[in-house]
Amino acid sequence: MGLEIGLQLFSVRDELEKDFTGTLEKLALIGYKNVELFFHGDDLKATIGNLEPASLKKELDRLELKAVSAHIAEEHLEVDKVKEVIEYARLIGVQSLVIAIAYFKNKEDVLSFSEKLNKYGALLKTHNLQLYYHNHFHEFQKFDGDYVLDLILKNTNENLVKIEFDTYWALRGGVDPVEYLKKMGGRCDLIHQKDLSTDVDTINLFQKIENDTPLNRDSMIKVRNIADFTEAGQGIMDIPSIIETFRNNPESKYIFIEQDWTKRNQIESVEISYRYLSKFFSV
Repeated sequence: MGLEIGLQLFSVRDELEKDFTGTLEKLALIGYKNVELFFHGDDLKATIGNLEPASLKKELDRLELKAVSAHIAEEHLEVDKVKEVIEYARLIGVQSLVIAIAYFKNKEDVLSFSEKLNKYGALLKTHNLQLYYHNHFHEFQKFDGDYVLDLILKNTNENLVKIEFDTYWALRGGVDPVEYLKKMGGRCDLIHQKDLSTDVDTINLFQKIENDTPLNRDSMIKVRNIADFTEAGQGIMDIPSIIETFRNNPESKYIFIEQDWTKRNQIESVEISYRYLSKFFSV
């Protein structure tokens, strides 16, 4: 398959909560064909309009949308939950499960997490599912001279664990997304794209954090400025080079718009990004 555009549905989470099916209809009218789901908490139906998986699949088919991937928490892969997640994926047609975020206090945490990723990835493989890990900026913290994400790549099996690369967050971690994409090669076949506002005061978030600050949810919230996020093509990121580099990877599958935050209406936001990305695709 060639590289295709998709949407991480977290980008329109407020609209989905107000009118789940109506929002999917609006996305289809914009032109989206591929979506990435997100599951939060114990009730997997809570973020899919409280629909049963078979009912969601029916709605997606009606709108000619494909749910090709889903974000999950690490907890969803633990013994008491993983069967339900796998069954949801099977019924909806999802092929990839992505651990959305994790936090690390030290190198030992990263190595332990990597070991678990291999275990989870092997289990999912038996059900024809691929496991991914999705980065934020803190995976570019260094332990013993290595980025956290480098440690994950070095200590996980390339067939069992892949990376869904968030280019915005990599840039906020002080890394050139294009060069890091080249470095990962076939380990990365999904990416997330948004843009960094022209009004940003500090690109590298590590410049805003004290060296001994633990990188966790609280510290992320403290350095996050919602105004720094903007729609694809509206900011300072070199998105054409990102797309060109990613497309040159024969393994590349999807570039998902993921708009963590926007000052616009969420539907308007993802339409702006779709129109911009479409210039680089035959759609």
